[in-house]
Amino acid sequence: MDAPVPRRSRFAGGPGGGIRVSFEFFPPKTAEMERTLWESIERLAPLAPAFVSVTYGAGGSTRERTHATVKRILAETSLVPAAHLTCVAATREEIDEVIRAYYAAGVRHIVSLRGDPTGGAGERYAPHPGGYANGADLAAGIRRIADVEVSVSAYPEKHPDSPTVDADIDMLKAKVDAGATRAITQFFFENDLYFRYLERVRARGIAIPIVPGILPVQNFKQTKGFAQRCGASVPRWLAERFDGLEEDVATRKLIAAAVAAEQVLDLVDQGVSDFHFYTMNRADLVYAVCHLLGLRPTTSNAEGEGQGVPKVTARGVA
Repeated sequence: MDAPVPRRSRFAGGPGGGIRVSFEFFPPKTAEMERTLWESIERLAPLAPAFVSVTYGAGGSTRERTHATVKRILAETSLVPAAHLTCVAATREEIDEVIRAYYAAGVRHIVSLRGDPTGGAGERYAPHPGGYANGADLAAGIRRIADVEVSVSAYPEKHPDSPTVDADIDMLKAKVDAGATRAITQFFFENDLYFRYLERVRARGIAIPIVPGILPVQNFKQTKGFAQRCGASVPRWLAERFDGLEEDVATRKLIAAAVAAEQVLDLVDQGVSDFHFYTMNRADLVYAVCHLLGLRPTTSNAEGEGQGVPKVTARGVA
């Protein structure tokens, strides 16, 4: 009988071959959070992500911190930053100013999002008078002002404010028509949800990459809260895996790594090669999963290639 083929041999081109990853961070509020963020960036940078995104708080509440984080990534690393931008609680002129400031700083990738109401979950969204109406409108504005790549959001279980999945896909189509070149999904835990959604998206003639968003479960209670606010489901089996581990951090991390690895390796087996990780500004679980995907750090000592974090590439990553 033939021996089973190891999973790693199914990665074309050797370790990490064909696999592309990106990482999401959020701007820190305190000096301690800033140290944690930069420790995570330094840990993950050698895996050569396609880009790293930096979030933008509701109503532009993190505007200056987002801009400062993006500028530091540009100045001190060789990573490619993608700056988030929302259209909540701001006029077109105010948002256009942010777009121009990003471009002047060297940003060439913006993640266009409608954004959450400033009052948080439960508050009804209303466009700002004189502002951009939604994510599609904002994407068109970005492309009008700056020659940048535009990524947008996608929702395998539909956005909480959308009446139906079809209406949600109509909005995605509007974003693509406005110039979006990539969609990144809200996190999900059942891969069938992603593939059913992808089938419906392709049936609508949407051909851009739909990159699965992966959330390693750093804290189950926190993750469940995130899911409730964004309309994502938390399956019973996931709750059972973390049951009784509230005070057992070490075991919880092991379970979290196993769950995330199981999810991404199943996606790889079904032909997925691009992944966007919601890091929560922590590197350990994400690094472990990327290792299982076959990504390995290598450094380039070429003079002038980055400062603080070395110029890096992952073997086999296109």
